[in-house]
Amino acid sequence: MTKLSRRNVLKGGAAFAAGSTLGAPMIWAQNIKDVTLRQFGTGVSNLNDVANKVKEDLGFTLEMTALDSDSVTQRAATQPGSFDIADIEYWICKKVWPTGNLQAMDTSKIKNYDKIVGIFRNGKLTPDSTIAQGTAPHTVGFTEGPDGKGFVDNESGWMTLIPTIYNADTLGIRPDLIGRPINNWSELLNPEFKGKASILDISSIGIMDMAMVVESMGEYTYPDKGNMTREEIDLTMKIFTEAKQNGQFRAFWKSFDESVNLMASGEVVIQSMWSPAITAVKSKGVPCVYQPLEEGYRSWGGGIGLSAALSGLERDAAYEYINWYLDGWVGGYLMRQGYYSAVPETSKNYMSENEWGYWFEGKPATDIITSPTGDALAQAGDVRDGGSFEERMGAVACWNAVMDENQYMVRKWNEFIAA
Repeated sequence: MTKLSRRNVLKGGAAFAAGSTLGAPMIWAQNIKDVTLRQFGTGVSNLNDVANKVKEDLGFTLEMTALDSDSVTQRAATQPGSFDIADIEYWICKKVWPTGNLQAMDTSKIKNYDKIVGIFRNGKLTPDSTIAQGTAPHTVGFTEGPDGKGFVDNESGWMTLIPTIYNADTLGIRPDLIGRPINNWSELLNPEFKGKASILDISSIGIMDMAMVVESMGEYTYPDKGNMTREEIDLTMKIFTEAKQNGQFRAFWKSFDESVNLMASGEVVIQSMWSPAITAVKSKGVPCVYQPLEEGYRSWGGGIGLSAALSGLERDAAYEYINWYLDGWVGGYLMRQGYYSAVPETSKNYMSENEWGYWFEGKPATDIITSPTGDALAQAGDVRDGGSFEERMGAVACWNAVMDENQYMVRKWNEFIAA
């Protein structure tokens, strides 16, 4: 499909102006239907249902590619010509933004900007919140202007990513196979689960899970889990390498599907997990719990970034897409998987009272709760693991992070995986 440039559009006498009003796609509907935007990101949010709905509602084509986190980072940093939209996590933004491959986005063009949760704007869920350790999204969310190269610590009007999705992550467990309460991160290394534990093989995320375990074991308290010294990295890896050599781990997963298969088969009973993976296991009729733990959650957030090369009609289409994304339909879809929307209040319009109560407010379900594809996830009377939005996001201990000693950490991580 030929991508239209602004020049071709103007040549065709299209009713199009550079400052065309966002939210009024009909003005350029005839041209926008010929636009194709290439988006890539991780499997958690690069969903065919979203691409299909974009085509239906906005008229243009969204080509989606799902990759693992490390591949996403590499592509965004080294192949700027290969994408129009990067759907990436905030820790990845810290690595990608300095390359100049993304463009700053004007928040005045974002219809629901004022409704974006505080986590992404000033770092605080509520005015009394403590900002968690690690790469908190607001610390890499803003730049100084349209040509900004660094990060600023205020709402400058120019964002690096427009936030879309986030969650409070913890360990997934098979309660039927464990048969007792699990309350602490340290259980990941409990010899009771020898050969039946797993951790994810994505270094920037995995090391944060490791740090939660090390602190839970009482081995060490990090001044900042998200920015370890070399000595702290060595200590962390030593504890986990010993556990690995003792046969603690069944596997190290990189993809969502791997984590689902390990858990659904019962090969693993406790592991690092993502919310929709729990959803996928449950939808197979297998008991699986996203276990709230005393030490709190490891959190992550993602957003949409635009290629520095995007301009004209295609850039307008991308802003149209972002505004559509925050308008509620996608938020409702993501919330049914256990994620949160950056603008929760618009999602409410696309969820039943029962769904909103269960997923967001922590209320007991009044009827069956289903996944976006219609599989039953919970019955009437069930309460979401971890409770309400405030309870879960209010108990975040750290964010996925990129450390000053990142290269050293990655080297040590690879040694751990190879040990």
